[in-house]
Amino acid sequence: QEQLVESGGGLVQPGGSLRLSCVASGIILEYYAIGWFRQAPGKGREGVSCLSDVSDRAGYADSVKGRFIISRYDARNTVYLEMNDLKPEDTGVYYCATPFGALGKCSTVEEDYLHWGQGAQVVVSS
Repeated sequence: QEQLVESGGGLVQPGGSLRLSCVASGIILEYYAIGWFRQAPGKGREGVSCLSDVSDRAGYADSVKGRFIISRYDARNTVYLEMNDLKPEDTGVYYCATPFGALGKCSTVEEDYLHWGQGAQVVVSS
């Protein structure tokens, strides 16, 4: 059974950095597109970043472009989201997700994904 587990969240001051990890079991991440999403308090879930299953093309929401970096470490079956220059508006629960099968693209559309982790809390505050 496929399982995704996020870790690396925490409390950080504005301008700080965190690296989230998404470790998979029951699925080989190398063959799948990956999405990172977040949900701020009182708001809906939004796509933050994605990694395509074709040529590892990466994509980012405008709000995080230039600050966040998504990467995949195949030997550890892990995907990372490196978050730099964090802002209070980056606060939320961060989720990684994989689709049911081949996606053929980088997508931050929630409906494209089937399997979700339990989330990692990120709080950016002074």
